[in-house]
Amino acid sequence: MKIRLGLAACLTIFSPAQQPDLSALARQALAAYHDPDRDTELSGRIHLELAAGDWEGALDDISASRILRASIHPARALYAYLPQELYARARQQAAKGGSFEASLKQDFARRLAALDARGAFQAGRAFDVGLGTPAQTLPQRPLSTTEIVDIARAMEDREVFEQVLPLAKPLLAEDDARRYEVREELIPTTDGATISALVVLPKGAAKPLPTALEFTIYAADFNLVEAKRSAANGFAGVTANSRGKRGSRSEIAPYEHDGADADAVIEWIAKQPWSDGQVGMFGGSYDGFTQWAAAKRPPKALRSLMPSVTAAPGIDVPMQGGIFENFAYKWLPYVTNNRMLDEASYNDSERWNGLDWAWFGDGHPYRDLPKLDGHLNPIFLRWLEHPGYDAYWQAMIPYRQDFAGIRIPVLTTTGYFDGGQLGALYYFQQHTAFNPSAEHYLLIGPYDHIRAQRRSQEVLAGYRIDPAARIDIEELRYQWLDHTLRGGPKPALLQDRVNYEILGANRWGHAPSLEAMGDATLTLYPSPLKAEDGLLLSPAPVKGNLDLRVDLAGRRVLSFGGQPPVVQDKTLDSDNGFAFYGEPLAAPLEVGGLFSGELRFIVNKRDFDFDLQLYEQSASGDYLLLSYLTTRASYTRDRSRRQLFHPGRLETLPFQSGRLASCRLQAGSRLVVVFKVDKGPHLQVNYGTGGDVSSESAKDAREPLKLSLHPGTFIRIPIRR
Repeated sequence: MKIRLGLAACLTIFSPAQQPDLSALARQALAAYHDPDRDTELSGRIHLELAAGDWEGALDDISASRILRASIHPARALYAYLPQELYARARQQAAKGGSFEASLKQDFARRLAALDARGAFQAGRAFDVGLGTPAQTLPQRPLSTTEIVDIARAMEDREVFEQVLPLAKPLLAEDDARRYEVREELIPTTDGATISALVVLPKGAAKPLPTALEFTIYAADFNLVEAKRSAANGFAGVTANSRGKRGSRSEIAPYEHDGADADAVIEWIAKQPWSDGQVGMFGGSYDGFTQWAAAKRPPKALRSLMPSVTAAPGIDVPMQGGIFENFAYKWLPYVTNNRMLDEASYNDSERWNGLDWAWFGDGHPYRDLPKLDGHLNPIFLRWLEHPGYDAYWQAMIPYRQDFAGIRIPVLTTTGYFDGGQLGALYYFQQHTAFNPSAEHYLLIGPYDHIRAQRRSQEVLAGYRIDPAARIDIEELRYQWLDHTLRGGPKPALLQDRVNYEILGANRWGHAPSLEAMGDATLTLYPSPLKAEDGLLLSPAPVKGNLDLRVDLAGRRVLSFGGQPPVVQDKTLDSDNGFAFYGEPLAAPLEVGGLFSGELRFIVNKRDFDFDLQLYEQSASGDYLLLSYLTTRASYTRDRSRRQLFHPGRLETLPFQSGRLASCRLQAGSRLVVVFKVDKGPHLQVNYGTGGDVSSESAKDAREPLKLSLHPGTFIRIPIRR
């Protein structure tokens, strides 16, 4: 029986003079280690036990961790810490005089043979990791328990995978060869280009299969993994790459041909002897876009979509609210420099940070980015010619009445902290508006761009996620495809058209529409009255203007703009604007839906860019991001048509966020609204002339921006009573 002592995590043990090895440190740390999160504690204990040579203890805690995780990610829980388990068992046998290598190979081969395809795939995924950090020398100073756990985790992971991977990989390859047939295909398009595709088929299928298709510009090793995952779940797995990628020698042109090319792939699949004529598409980000592009004029064989964290060109990429974002500039060489992905270029932070500051610091026009970079980027320059949502962007995805013709079932997944939520909601809103009977489900929870297409974490950027929200999107994928392509049951979580986890309530809500997430509204008015930490967010209009002066010509960074970099924090950035605080809540309040409102203002320029951010400030002082809006004022009414302002005239500008909020605010919390003008090195800077923003420079700023918010400005927040 093991005894766990709840000593402080920062207990200092051993003096530098003693210089113990890691195993001795680990044995000492085991008596002191405790973490309030049970899963985190088990993870730490497993690594300490491996470092201490306590093989039995490690195996016991691996079993305990799997039991704990089974309620959250049951398909993965069985194989959590599988490499560590194999290592510990083989070390046990070696301690008894056996062979480490022979024991491990025999143990793993026996397990693989007993698993079905889904189990074997999940087991294999446990080995798809790097080797971790290189072996390190222990610091010659006193170490806290927490430091020892971190060192043990890094060093033992490397030790385990260095020993286990060379033995496990050949066994996994043999098992795959027994289960799957893998093909590489080159598929012709209607205009003479070619599309490279990987096809993975389950061996021994008794009849033709429905196909799970991912169409992606991200040509990489994980393409085969995803096709194999689909085959392991009983589908024909196909990953097709955008033209010009992998084996295709056509010209690479992101977004411009993917719809027609995906349709060509779908029609090709439907003609293959292994296909039953049904294709379901899945994937996130760019791969969500390709699904909607394919559905613009859907081929007969396309029967189902599951787009996640979905990019919408012209809506949220390469600009949002009409404001171009620098990440799109560095993304282009990442996907166009070669037939796979240019990781070295993409990860060259020195180059990209230097470019951001060279452009911003000297006040260059935005279209000078390629010149300053010293590299051609013609696609980026082509994008800059289309700052509004015009015909160039509208041709890429369904537009207005195109949505009425999409009559196949769709499941959209996104997250409250997903940068792609704006695009995901755009598709959902347009599809259900132009086709009111559309079978389109939305699922949203406390996830970021990665987790809303894969599986949830327990902690995201400092925010502890409710247990109810800890779901596996990849498992949901095959439940959805089974439902739509094979007639299986609908996933239990999809109880209505909109399915949303309520932050802080630890439960899911279900509604027939976004509007039905709330049954009332709370209208609040920014005011010039002082609050404890800023200005008052008042329940009624308050006399007095709020005057803001922004030096656009100066190079001091005022705001990085766009998606706030943190989910939860102790501080709030409102340097170039105002922070408005509501009164502490007397009782809990559930917020749910899209916030909206109206700005009443006088400005001395023809245009400006602004952020509106909505937070909960807890009684303890933490800020939790609920929703935000980043937009160019002139595109706020209509993203397809710029409407400039009259300097010196009182203007009224209605707005609505494109990002959902759903949260149960606790008694004592306050609603906080931040309004600020954007000016920073990661977004295009709008100098307010009313001309082409990409051609404006700091010289065009002239006098500072003077913006006066007038009484009657309000924000309307949907709530549920």
